[in-house]
Amino acid sequence: MGSSFPYKPPDRRTMFIAALLCWGGFALVALLTFTGHMAGFDKAGLLLWREADGLIPASPPWLNTGVIALTHLGGVPVRNAIALAAAITLVLAHSRRQALCLSLTVIGGWIANSALKTLFDRPRPTIVPHLTYAGGPSFPSGHSFNAGLIYIAMALIAAGWATRRPARVMLVSAAIMLSLAIAGSRVWLGVHYPSDVIAGWLGGAGLAFLMAAWFLPEAPPRGR
Repeated sequence: MGSSFPYKPPDRRTMFIAALLCWGGFALVALLTFTGHMAGFDKAGLLLWREADGLIPASPPWLNTGVIALTHLGGVPVRNAIALAAAITLVLAHSRRQALCLSLTVIGGWIANSALKTLFDRPRPTIVPHLTYAGGPSFPSGHSFNAGLIYIAMALIAAGWATRRPARVMLVSAAIMLSLAIAGSRVWLGVHYPSDVIAGWLGGAGLAFLMAAWFLPEAPPRGR
């Protein structure tokens, strides 16, 4: 027994186009970054809103604490716990195709991001202090990639049950804004260059759109 609401997944053609645009953007950022054209932008982005004395963000301590809390939403334990809870909920709701889509998206994202980090092997920035721990290569940002991937994927899946288009738009828009905020937190905390988080978010969002297009169930025929 499924939901009493008919499931209407996002338009596949739109999802494929969105994925293509995101991954095209990722490729462009990678090209500009590793040919040196993003160096000035990256430095300016890291130094923005930082005080000269100590190069720490010119903001009250409570705001920095909030940014650290925000960045945890893109960290491995929290994001995977949220994704696992969502997948289990989908299975219990007899929405196994959606649960499979989410699970494959998370696994595919982990593989893709790990492979890209190994391929580019970019050191992390050292021109400003790190305000939180971060290890491994810098490009693309794992927090940004996986936040874009998981939160947008969950929103795309949930949007299929929304009966009105504004509600679907709101769900996906909220996921985009949250994942962008998580991505921005990595620059604020000094552990990533701006190009890392832009590329990471584009890659993760692109994969979320692609997996939704491939694995979400077909829309029911009109009239049903």
